[in-house]
Amino acid sequence: MGRVVRLNGPSQLLAGKTVLVTGASRGIGRAIAVRCGAEGANVVLVARTDQPHPKVPGTIHTAAAQVQAAFASYVQGVLPLVGDVRDDKEMTAVVEQAVDRFGGIDILVNAAAVLYQAPARRMRMLEYDYMADINSRGVVLMSTLCLPALMVSAQAGRNPHILNFSPPINVNPDWIAPSLGYAISKYAASLATIGMAADLRDYGISVNSLWPRTTIDTAAVRNVVGGSEMTATSRTTDICTDAAMMILTSPELTGQCLLDEPVLTAHGVTDFDRYSVTPGTELSRHLFVDA
Repeated sequence: MGRVVRLNGPSQLLAGKTVLVTGASRGIGRAIAVRCGAEGANVVLVARTDQPHPKVPGTIHTAAAQVQAAFASYVQGVLPLVGDVRDDKEMTAVVEQAVDRFGGIDILVNAAAVLYQAPARRMRMLEYDYMADINSRGVVLMSTLCLPALMVSAQAGRNPHILNFSPPINVNPDWIAPSLGYAISKYAASLATIGMAADLRDYGISVNSLWPRTTIDTAAVRNVVGGSEMTATSRTTDICTDAAMMILTSPELTGQCLLDEPVLTAHGVTDFDRYSVTPGTELSRHLFVDA
């Protein structure tokens, strides 16, 4: 899967490239945006969160400030844009502004997501539609809107890439039944990865999905999945950002739905304890991961 990424600090892996990240105000999306800036990229942050939430910290503006401040000597340009991936017009404007500001888009990271856990007997269609619109339709919308810019990037030999956050498809009903709507929305995103990769391979555009093997310390885990107890048995977002850099710098890799840990193992990483919130603790498996 390409060269080994240096994990001990910024190495300018994305120097001069422009990366658009959805869901960039919090969690994995914010972490990816910060890391891309550290690696020398122009970063376009997209999120709905314009104003602070009373229970969940972080806005598009605080995230942009973190990108700018974390590795100020490396960051090229930062463009925070408030928008909802469910809104075609807003996202069209977002892509246009990104291209106008930086001259193109080389990488799209679809990290916007929402989670409601419910089996069929308790599922509300409002929540189902909300997850479908963000977790799967949003992926397809942003990918198609960015395609013209990604095509230009490919023609220039810049290794354009779409990275989605969705799991390898696991049909174990023990995972699907308790979170039916979420499973459908995330597996749809994985199918989009597979289909778009096949369609775009000959155009030089790579499309892959990344998924954590364990739970990650994010607002979703703290507030929806398992609370502080599960946070203690989770990993930090660093494991996702390291794995993402390895994928995004592997031009030959496409059409894969990958777990973070095997990606890192394939690049020679053996110390995974450093990613743990509580080193030495037995970790909680993420949704849809059997082992």
